Amino acid sequence: MRHTLPIAPQFYVTAPQTCPYLDGRRERKLFTALQGEQAEKLNNALSKQGFRRSQNVLYRPSCTDCAACLSARIRVADFVPKKAHRRVLKRNAGLRRGARSAWATEAQYALFRRYLDARHADGGMADMDVFEFAAMIEETPVRTRVIEYRDESAPSHGEDAPLVAVCLTDILDDGLSLVYSFFDPDRMGDSLGTHVILDHVALAREAGLPFVYLGYWVPGSSKMGYKARFPALEVYVDGQWQPIGDPGGYSNQTHPLSVDPIAQQVAQITLPDLRSEE
Repeated sequence: MRHTLPIAPQFYVTAPQTCPYLDGRRERKLFTALQGEQAEKLNNALSKQGFRRSQNVLYRPSCTDCAACLSARIRVADFVPKKAHRRVLKRNAGLRRGARSAWATEAQYALFRRYLDARHADGGMADMDVFEFAAMIEETPVRTRVIEYRDESAPSHGEDAPLVAVCLTDILDDGLSLVYSFFDPDRMGDSLGTHVILDHVALAREAGLPFVYLGYWVPGSSKMGYKARFPALEVYVDGQWQPIGDPGGYSNQTHPLSVDPIAQQVAQITLPDLRSEE
């Protein structure tokens, strides 16, 4: 009789590079490949431990002298929109949500390019061509959807209505994870990024899913400050999820000795049973 032992995922660390969120910092990521029949289980388990997906990789910040990045998620059952959020929903009442398979389109890429050129022209994704964009959308081993938002208040309707926002969304066993979103830069006043998050809370509620994962919140980063303004927000700190409380009470200053060695970080990760169910 032959027994096949489960193969535990292997973890690696990237080389340090310039931090995109905090000036003068260097970032480093702990990552593992996401592939095979058990990709869903691994994505579900590690997302609950602060990891994020990028194509067929799961990663989490693992900087040598900084622990400012905190994974954030919204508790759907406790979420009550603020007055400002209700104004955003009213302002975008003419938008229609549509869910697609993870397949890139020319319209999506055109919107993506306009978004990058206007908002992140000097960012790490600024040079992405249509093939790299397609890989970002389509290379997924888990349940992923492209959520599109079209303006039905325009003269054109249906598939001809203007595409104004897009979100690449993973469907986890306990929530929706916003992998990446982009929107029409000419409609900055409509707060489309906020609308996408609010609509995902509504979508998760409709599906009976308890959480909406927003990625990383970074105290002191103007790029990430908006996430702390959502009610019922939790952050992943010291191996557990906890209500964010007062965002002003968090510091991005971390003593280098407080960061665990890589081997200890990996040892603390809880892995799912990846043995075949057959």
